[in-house]
Amino acid sequence: MAPDPLSSAIPTGLARLWPKRIAWRLTLGLGALVLMVLLALVQTAWQLRLVSDVTQRFATGDMQRLLRVQALSLQTEGVGSALVRLVHAPRADRVKEYADVDARNRSIDGIIESLSDELKDPEQEATLRRLVACRAMYAQAFIATVDEIEGDNMQAAARALNDQVNPALTAMLRESGTLLQRERQRVEAQLSDARVLFGRVAMWVGLLSLLAIALATYLAWRTTRSVVAPLARLERAAHHIAQGDYAHQVQTTGTEEIDRVGQALNTMSDAVSQREQQIVRLAYQDSLTGLPNRTALLNPQHPGPEGANTLVLVDLARLKIINETLGYTTGDTLIKELGVRASLVLGAAARRGLIGPQWVVARLSGGTFAAAFQADQRSAVEQLHADLDEATTASVACSGHSVDLSLSCGFADTTDTGNGTVGALLRNAEVALHSAKRAALSHAWYSAAQEAARLDHLGLVSDLRAAVAQSQLQMWLQPKFSLAGTGQPVGAEALVRWIHPQRGFVSPAEFVPFAEQTGYITMVTDWMLDQALQTLQAWQTTHPALSIAVNVSTRDLQDAGFAQRVGQKVARSGINPQRLRLEITESGLMEDAQKSVELLHALRAVGIPLSIDDFGTGYSSLAYLQKLPVSELKIDRSFIDGIDKAPRTQKLVKAMIEMGHGMDLFVTAEGVETEAERSTIAQLGCDVMQGYLGSRPLYGAQLQAWLDSVTEAPALSAK
Repeated sequence: MAPDPLSSAIPTGLARLWPKRIAWRLTLGLGALVLMVLLALVQTAWQLRLVSDVTQRFATGDMQRLLRVQALSLQTEGVGSALVRLVHAPRADRVKEYADVDARNRSIDGIIESLSDELKDPEQEATLRRLVACRAMYAQAFIATVDEIEGDNMQAAARALNDQVNPALTAMLRESGTLLQRERQRVEAQLSDARVLFGRVAMWVGLLSLLAIALATYLAWRTTRSVVAPLARLERAAHHIAQGDYAHQVQTTGTEEIDRVGQALNTMSDAVSQREQQIVRLAYQDSLTGLPNRTALLNPQHPGPEGANTLVLVDLARLKIINETLGYTTGDTLIKELGVRASLVLGAAARRGLIGPQWVVARLSGGTFAAAFQADQRSAVEQLHADLDEATTASVACSGHSVDLSLSCGFADTTDTGNGTVGALLRNAEVALHSAKRAALSHAWYSAAQEAARLDHLGLVSDLRAAVAQSQLQMWLQPKFSLAGTGQPVGAEALVRWIHPQRGFVSPAEFVPFAEQTGYITMVTDWMLDQALQTLQAWQTTHPALSIAVNVSTRDLQDAGFAQRVGQKVARSGINPQRLRLEITESGLMEDAQKSVELLHALRAVGIPLSIDDFGTGYSSLAYLQKLPVSELKIDRSFIDGIDKAPRTQKLVKAMIEMGHGMDLFVTAEGVETEAERSTIAQLGCDVMQGYLGSRPLYGAQLQAWLDSVTEAPALSAK
């Protein structure tokens, strides 16, 4: 056990009395300090009470008495002046002077009477007695003088004033001065005593304060030595834990609280060590398959296999559909099975020398795996891919179902880039995998051309916002014709075209898919709606029966505010909502069927007719067709191409048309290019056709010339 840090500072006899618990040490120290403070406060209060008594006595006794003695002198001097005025005053003014003299006499008598009750000094009492005798002499002289004044003997009154009154007043002034001088001496003595008392109080307070400070300093030093030193050891132990040194243990000190904290730190160190190991496993290991994850694959502290120059990215196809159809448990089973089979294939390839001895299989996310290894030739990688295909041929039995493993692969090595980091190989393999999926291939190798195409598409998406703002887009219109009667036009479908300032014409097939992925397609839709409404405004007088149909993207169907935005645009334009049509693809409807149905009802409430575009290419829309507030079905061109030579297709299209008519919808056929196709769909009962046979998409002067040359049929009303 480590010695107490105070053992060297405390005498042996006192060391046994020093408490072993910090709480008792603090209690002892604080108690002594509080006691000292209380003693200081009591002594200070007592001294202050003495000072207060002296001050009160001085303020209410000595000082008041001094003021009365001063007032006595002043009144005595004043009564002499008043008598002089009385002697010389006319009879009419004597009443006023009498009143003044009487008031001063009463004031003198009152002061003498009050002083007689307060003076305790024998000398002062003797002086006061002489003053009283002088006052009596003055009273007799005053009466004699007044008698002469009342007898109008002013000369005799003046002699009485000089011979009797003035000497008496002079004697009173002399005695009052003596009294005043004595009172001043007493006040000065009292002030001297008060200064001495104040000095003594200040000395006591200072001494007690110094003693309290000394005691506090001593107790702080003692407490610091008994608390801080052990805490410093605990702090060092905590720093060891923070730096990952979990083997360092806190030693006992003999202080109960410190030892408990030290034991808690030791326990925490062990727990943190175990949890850190668990966190590392969770951070770098996939919890489902037990394989390394993306972080482990890319982390410099967990590098891939030494000398790895090839990376294969494997993606389990149809995983989303499997999860939605058979449940996530089935999907997890497939993922684990793919990880096991991929690891077995890599291990077998390494043993055969097909790849290097060091390899790793990691699960990145979902059904995507990455295999990094060293391969001398691409033919070895192709053979590895063949082995993987063969290993995944056998279906997986899970949840009572037999499910096949369908894979897409992207290959990347250092042949094209020379960059052998796992991160670079993984990025290139992802490019190759996306290229394979777009081309519907089982696998693809990374090439610089793929990267250039990817960057090119990214550049197009970046330019799309500027294209909308700078009017680089154009709205082309492809007319739609009635198949009944004269075959006159009933409207047109709006098609977007992009004339890039550097690239020239950019096909919608190049930028629309990426615009869908990034969400920029909503800008394009809004721009097309504005252009269609402006065109319909221009046709108000010349072609009031023609309508324009604008395609709505899947992103628009997911926008809860789309219907309100469209309604506001139509209201501002002032056109009849029936002249603007919105076309929704069947596949787009099925992304979120419930939300799509709600949005379509909101659009229909605005009064806008709705069409289902590319009908027949989806798989589930028939279940929702009766719920959709649509007025038109547009049969996809894949059913119209060569329909005149395909009896089975004719039966299928006829069923579609009859189904549409049975639901009060009119039916449009897309992609009509020959007279035979037009004749066939007309015989099958189709209402409207659209395609190159009627007209190619038109813009500008060509569109205007075409409009000037035709007479439209009556508009088809929404049903």
